[in-house]
Amino acid sequence: MARVTRINLDSATQQRQDSLSAIFSPRAIAVVGASDTVSKIGGIPVDFHKRFGFTGKIYPVNPKPGLVQGLQAYPSIQAIGAPVDLAIFAIPAHLVQAALQDAIAAGVRGVVLFSSGFAEANEEGGKAQAKLTEMARAGGIRLLGPNCLGFMNINSHVYATFTPAPNAGLVRPGPIGLVSQSGAFGAYAYSLARERGLGFSQWVTTGNESDIDFADCVEWLAHDPNTKVIMGYMEGCRDGFRLRRALAAAHAAKKPVIIVKVGRTELGAKAAASHTAALAGNDAVYDAIFREYGVHRARDITEFFSMAASASLATLPTDNSVGLFTLSGGVGVLMADEAGDAQLNVRPMPEPAQTTITTWVPFANPINPVDITGQVTNEPDLIERTARLMLEQGNYASWLGFLAAAGTSEKFWPVIETMARNLRRDFPDKLLALSTLLSQEKRQTLESLGCLVFVEPAEAVRAIAALGRFSASFSRTCPPALPLSAVTQRLPAGTLTEPQGLAVLKAAGIQTAAHQVVHSADEAVQAAQTFGTPVALKIVSPDITHKSDAGGVMLGLQGEEAVRHAYAQILQQVRAHSPNAAIHGVLVMPMLARGVECILGVHRDPVFGPMVMFGLGGIFVELLGDVSIRSAPVSEATALEMISQTKGYALLTGARGQEPVDLPCLARNLSALSQLAVASGDSLHSIDINPFIALPARLGGGCAADAVVVGQNT
Repeated sequence: MARVTRINLDSATQQRQDSLSAIFSPRAIAVVGASDTVSKIGGIPVDFHKRFGFTGKIYPVNPKPGLVQGLQAYPSIQAIGAPVDLAIFAIPAHLVQAALQDAIAAGVRGVVLFSSGFAEANEEGGKAQAKLTEMARAGGIRLLGPNCLGFMNINSHVYATFTPAPNAGLVRPGPIGLVSQSGAFGAYAYSLARERGLGFSQWVTTGNESDIDFADCVEWLAHDPNTKVIMGYMEGCRDGFRLRRALAAAHAAKKPVIIVKVGRTELGAKAAASHTAALAGNDAVYDAIFREYGVHRARDITEFFSMAASASLATLPTDNSVGLFTLSGGVGVLMADEAGDAQLNVRPMPEPAQTTITTWVPFANPINPVDITGQVTNEPDLIERTARLMLEQGNYASWLGFLAAAGTSEKFWPVIETMARNLRRDFPDKLLALSTLLSQEKRQTLESLGCLVFVEPAEAVRAIAALGRFSASFSRTCPPALPLSAVTQRLPAGTLTEPQGLAVLKAAGIQTAAHQVVHSADEAVQAAQTFGTPVALKIVSPDITHKSDAGGVMLGLQGEEAVRHAYAQILQQVRAHSPNAAIHGVLVMPMLARGVECILGVHRDPVFGPMVMFGLGGIFVELLGDVSIRSAPVSEATALEMISQTKGYALLTGARGQEPVDLPCLARNLSALSQLAVASGDSLHSIDINPFIALPARLGGGCAADAVVVGQNT
């Protein structure tokens, strides 16, 4: 497992950390609505704390005098007369406000609110929830819930929950912290972790998130010394800055984060006028944010737990090289194919090492994958000898061995265990993994040695690749978490005409094509003669965004007659298509040198702020969807990285003998666009530059040939 980096916290972060520590690591707990019946919601947390080893104080709060589960009950929290860190509310919604006032008066620092009937129920419940949140904040109390399943601090034996899952067996203490926005999923995950043998540090469900949200919990876990890996189940996010701040904290601490993000909700603005808004939709934005902060997005529950287990057990690889060992040539090919898809480096073994292997087994394949064949049946020590040779002379960062069903053999089990123990001792910085069949007990033995175990070899390859991405991410600086910016350069509301949009871009340092707006055929001819090249004519109208669809574009016009005819034809076609559209003239633009059409775009996401996009442009951009997305602003280096990640990158670098475009120029313009998006703040809706004609450096590097700039009413 990678070393967890400790960082000094600023005062604001420390304050947030301390406020949650009082909840998640309490020394004294009051259960409001405590019940003598251990199966009731108010009885479960009292029972759990008594049975499962909590060493602090438990105070049942119940209006009836006497004992609750053998403990002295109190009519209120104030009546306890002793400090209380955490109050658990297991009471109906209509009693919560009075109980919260009691908690504030008693100096309680945190409340876990099981009660439902608030914002998840109806508008009135939402108002009641808002009032509770306001009361809690004014009273200095942090509130988890309402409508949540609570939390468990496994190391401190805190069970502030009413899920019955621990009754079937406890999850062991371990390095994984889990945060779930769904209580039901959280309970299921607890049970899966127990069956899988994973160890948890914290288990938290956030419910309605009236105060403490998913991001708060992730940030707290990022600074928790008992947590090395963070698992998260997300349904949505209301505060992108807080989530980015939390992910940045986990990244800085070098803690792998694995998230399942479900849902395709439309938090973004409508995409009627913008390719960027359509392509940088809600789910694509989450993908981009996760990628920036090195988060692994799991696509299903199996991957979710497999990756968390791997990240908690293994040494993160130092690079993407992998040595593949197999007893089967066919499975070796399968692993090599998967490694190729995962962009792992399956470099060949050095020649001397290959020679050594063939002296051991003349019919072996010694390259990589190394197929030692069934000869191991006669010489079991070939497994460790070959693995050691691969790690020493091949110097692979990761090693994966496919041993078929050898793990079920009593003959081979001592060989496998000894090998894992020896290799871990002698190669502590290498990632070791095996694909074989093992009992749960034997699997846990190998995992305790830091050796990953998989049934499916392809899954093993994918896990190694994902762990390598964590390592690569931790080696770079992640983008800062910035709150949504204030406006420093306000855009006009609504859709700007193309000349207006090009003027905005030019002022921001973005290269734009020369152009002139005309209002007659004579002016169009004069402008074309001034440019001295074939020209394009385009309608200028604030009511027509996609000009081609309205017949408002004509290209490659040369000579007076062609320009006059095109001018008249554009007006005729546009008036027929959009008779009520306001027409502000016709734009004349010289035809540009043939280059690669790209799209540069920004779109203001209401949760995460401005998102910048790059892709190949033209009319097929939405059909192909070959785009790269980041949060703005982006540096020129990041812009180059975005450009290189598109499938069409080869077209920009000189495919089929074409001259390469000026990539630094393209990156400068993309970065400048991202800076404009940040400066525009909440006055920005979206900007599409489609196309931006990318050209070789000798032709000027390229320029914006069209732009749709949309301002937002604020």
